[in-house]
Amino acid sequence: MRKSGPPKGLISYVVLELLAEKPRYGYEILKEIEEISGGHWEPSYGSVYPILYKFEEKGWAERIEREDEPDRKYFELTDDGREELTEKREESADKAKEFADVILGFYHVYVGFATDDRFDVPPVENAWRFDEEFSAWIVEQMIRHHEHYFDEFDRIEETPEAFNERHGIDPD
Repeated sequence: MRKSGPPKGLISYVVLELLAEKPRYGYEILKEIEEISGGHWEPSYGSVYPILYKFEEKGWAERIEREDEPDRKYFELTDDGREELTEKREESADKAKEFADVILGFYHVYVGFATDDRFDVPPVENAWRFDEEFSAWIVEQMIRHHEHYFDEFDRIEETPEAFNERHGIDPD
């Protein structure tokens, strides 16, 4: 179970991947992450720029000057940065469960607001609400994304325990 927020190191990993494609500046990285997330997440400047400066300090990225945009701080991945990216890729491979916990955890809280009598969140007209229809819409979007990137969605009838067992996953 995660305590809060995205898995640790997620933003730095994404920044390394984006710098591996081409030199970029901070705002460009923020916008690219927003696009990757389908517009649902944009890290703050306060998280991306310190990462870029840390990369520069560690020798993983270097600042480059561009004559066509002299006022922007572009960063380019170094050879050491590419080695770090290889390590981060392997670390990220172990974070799938953390991602699932974040997604499922926030969805369960959303449904809790809609169904748990301890919460009394009033509906707002012409806005998002915590109710069955809006919950279903979230699930529908997940299914649409699945079908866009993979194949037609097929329900998995297994319990979480049976699913974990079939995949040899220790739930703890």
